[in-house]
Amino acid sequence: MQNGTRLAAVDLGSNSFRLEIGQVDHGQIHRTEYLKETVRQGNGLDSDRNLTPEAMQRGWDALARFGERLAGFKRSQVRAVATQTLREARNRDEFLLRGRTILGFGIDVITGREEARLIYQGVAHTLPQTDASNRERRLVVDIGGRSTELIIGQALEAEVMESYRVGSVAWSMKHFPLGLFTTSAFRAAEIAAKAVLDDALGTYVPDRWDVVYGASGTIGAVGDVLTLAGGEPGLITRDGLDWLVDRLLKAGSADRLRIEGMREDRKAVIGGGVSVLRAVFDLLEIEEMKVAQGALRHGVLYELLERDDTVADLRTTTVARLANRFAVDAAQFKRVGETAAGLFVQLDPNARGGSTTSRAGRALRKLGWAAQLHEIGAQISHSEYHKHGAYILDNADAPGFAVNEMHLLSQLVLGHRGKLRKLETSLDDESFVSQLLALRLAVLLCHARRDPDLEGLRLARPGGARLFTIACRAGWSDLYPQSAHLLREEVLAWQKTTWRVELSGC
Repeated sequence: MQNGTRLAAVDLGSNSFRLEIGQVDHGQIHRTEYLKETVRQGNGLDSDRNLTPEAMQRGWDALARFGERLAGFKRSQVRAVATQTLREARNRDEFLLRGRTILGFGIDVITGREEARLIYQGVAHTLPQTDASNRERRLVVDIGGRSTELIIGQALEAEVMESYRVGSVAWSMKHFPLGLFTTSAFRAAEIAAKAVLDDALGTYVPDRWDVVYGASGTIGAVGDVLTLAGGEPGLITRDGLDWLVDRLLKAGSADRLRIEGMREDRKAVIGGGVSVLRAVFDLLEIEEMKVAQGALRHGVLYELLERDDTVADLRTTTVARLANRFAVDAAQFKRVGETAAGLFVQLDPNARGGSTTSRAGRALRKLGWAAQLHEIGAQISHSEYHKHGAYILDNADAPGFAVNEMHLLSQLVLGHRGKLRKLETSLDDESFVSQLLALRLAVLLCHARRDPDLEGLRLARPGGARLFTIACRAGWSDLYPQSAHLLREEVLAWQKTTWRVELSGC
């Protein structure tokens, strides 16, 4: 990526929405602008796990301000990610549909482990890149509004990642609902946090790291307060946490808290955040933690940099690992992938080459991943393997992928054979329909598990209507009667949708 290119990351957190804009300079990204909005979507979930209208409006208002600042950016220069609150929200699609329009860019809901991986990338890239730094084994802790991430890694590689549903907003709402700080409330909050984090004990043991780093809101806020109170800059200790809790208890409530370095928007959630942080210190036997400058948004920026055409995409590696884990027939997925790609390029010549800088190119690459994984469910059972495959993709840990990206792949795998009615909601997306038809045609043309004859077979979408045409050269159906029969069956399948496929010469 060229020096001077601007990149932007939007982090839709449970407590705050953040926009980070940076400029590429010889493989590094230097901040040029940073905006933060305290949205507190994390306390806007009702008892049915739906975002309230007020919480959604606060989010949309913040995205509108970010969107104005991002005017003029290309899609390849911006990525927005959403975390725990939108992972939980049952009505997230309603929020995201309008949110994407307001922001002007897509919004990816990422899994907890993917969030953890990106956090580690953000921390690692903003640490000094020295031999000593690259040798150190790290534990990275990030306490967000509704989740806490723990990551063990070395240099730029995250090795162990996990996300736990405990955070500053959730714990403040549950244990400090009126903003009152009491000894019993802190005790109950810490015990409850340890109960959630207890699963970490078997994996996150002290002899696996040399240095502990803390990232993001709660930890940054605690570090600021302790530094201004005379502590070592950028360092959080057990004694420092005990001192801070004592100050909170003496204040008695968030409203009466007066402490240098504590921003007003942090006071309402500091009780829950400090409780979780003390629980992490106790459970993992941490004596001191360094405050890191990097966070999730920085990881997103460096991921954008590394998704440039010249750098291998982590998602390609993830797909290959999944295919290998489930013993997918490599010759067949290559055959289907090349056939599907050829058909898709007939529909959209701009897709040729799979460039990440064009929408068509990105769609072609995702089609290739779907082809690579279309038989992933066969390892479970050949009967209805497409349904097993879709379930695997909707539930697998997939580094580099957002939840919605994996769901797109799962829908392509689910729809590559059988009736189309099960995909009704997805058939309004024209790009998805083109990907799906190319994949279905490729699978049926490769039914004999050998290379198909595509000479004289033309797929087109005339006039932009909800119509596709397939034309065969004279004599093709006589040479391949089974394939011609399957094409006629495919035409019938699409008749039960709002799309039509017409066949000629076959």
